Amino acid sequence: MFVFIAAVFFLLITPGPGVLSTAGVSAAFGAGPAYRYVTGLFIGTNLVALAVVTGVAGLMLAHPVVRPVLLYASVLYLVYLAARIAFAGSKIAFIEKQSAPGIVNGIALQAINPKAYVVNTTLFTGFPFAGFSAGMEIFWKFVLINAVWIPIHLLWLAAGIGLKKMSLPHHIQRRINIFMGASLLMVVILAMWFRPH
Repeated sequence: MFVFIAAVFFLLITPGPGVLSTAGVSAAFGAGPAYRYVTGLFIGTNLVALAVVTGVAGLMLAHPVVRPVLLYASVLYLVYLAARIAFAGSKIAFIEKQSAPGIVNGIALQAINPKAYVVNTTLFTGFPFAGFSAGMEIFWKFVLINAVWIPIHLLWLAAGIGLKKMSLPHHIQRRINIFMGASLLMVVILAMWFRPH
């Protein structure tokens, strides 16, 4: 079980759309919207895990049309989210009036987040627990994954809130928002560059 927990930690701590967008949303919009957004990510990642466990994800991703549609939908959504983070508080009219990402946005991100499917598939199909029935193994994997997932995302959220609370000058906060958005965009570029052909 220790190896499984270590795998969960290293798979989740590495920057991906979930943790980067958590830091970005909290830095750009503050604590309230960030907690709502992380709640959506939490619901979404567990829905993805459920889809992996039940085989629904495998059936969907095996379809030759669904896989590229999912990939391009995730890319477009991540670019959109990166722009919202980067331009939060901007004087650009169409961006300034947008509300902060919330629960629905978090669920939507996980539903189309390729890393969520890869991580959950790796964790639920690998690392067998000796002496456990299949049902008990799945149950304990859900418990352990969430026991690691929650504090990791709360740490990233706290880092973003810490930046927000510093009350930095507007131009510095703006640069941080742009950096957060650009970091999320870099994940998108890497995902496209190294995608299986």
